[in-house]
Amino acid sequence: YAVTMPAASFQSIQHHYAHILSCMAENQLEAPVLGGGMGRDRVGNRWHHLGRRILLVDDKTYTRIGHLRPFPLPGGEAAAREPRRSLLGLLYAMYGADLPRERLQFTPKELQLLLTALDKGINAPLTSSMGRLFDAVAALAGIRQRCSFEGQAAMALEFAAMSANTDECYPFQITPVTNANGIKKQMIEWKPMLAAMLAEVDAAAISTKFHNTLAAIIVQMAQQAGILNIALSGGCFQNRLLLELTVARLRASGFRPYWQRQIPPNDGGIALGQIAAALREGNLCV
Repeated sequence: YAVTMPAASFQSIQHHYAHILSCMAENQLEAPVLGGGMGRDRVGNRWHHLGRRILLVDDKTYTRIGHLRPFPLPGGEAAAREPRRSLLGLLYAMYGADLPRERLQFTPKELQLLLTALDKGINAPLTSSMGRLFDAVAALAGIRQRCSFEGQAAMALEFAAMSANTDECYPFQITPVTNANGIKKQMIEWKPMLAAMLAEVDAAAISTKFHNTLAAIIVQMAQQAGILNIALSGGCFQNRLLLELTVARLRASGFRPYWQRQIPPNDGGIALGQIAAALREGNLCV
């Protein structure tokens, strides 16, 4: 009610943390749990795409222990509608302005404008979003350059992978990094994967190996963390192929993967995680 709203207390729940708690609640899991979520973080008055996070959830709170190497998004929010922009950001982060242009589908004028913006850091926020990485790979494989709805490129990439049959992965690295506050984390390095992708042209092979690689990355992160219970939540796990590959690889390596069957893994199920977080912190009045 309007008269009680000023007296109401509000609690901010970290987006990815809520995803994992939602999965934990559905599966009645107790901490510690290792999980990954995909979403956006608000920093100041802007949304920054800091999407793929590996979080360790303990009895009280969570610790961010891993993330993708960030790369710039030329045009910011426009990249969500144009996967080719995410690909340009990846290539620029790896090669600079002398990037290979064969896979980029821009007019010379468009490309020059975007490269100038990247050089000057204009409207090119950094991202570590798994969604934008999917977009970039879809553009590189020639599957989708523009989208009419969120997730369209990732869906097309998943469908393309179904026509190939291989267990091969692309090379990748997980390297320790220390941030400005002295906190140590693991960074998922996509550069070896991108270099290997550029040597291939078959869309189905690129897509299948990409999915295999993501599953292998999750297994290696789990091995480094030493946590048996793994919560697979967030929008990227609406991708059935990625979910099935990840579950199979985790089980083969001795882990216990959990995922959502009744509650949506995307933002449709995040309210359950928010309630779980409030309960954990003793701040929920019913």
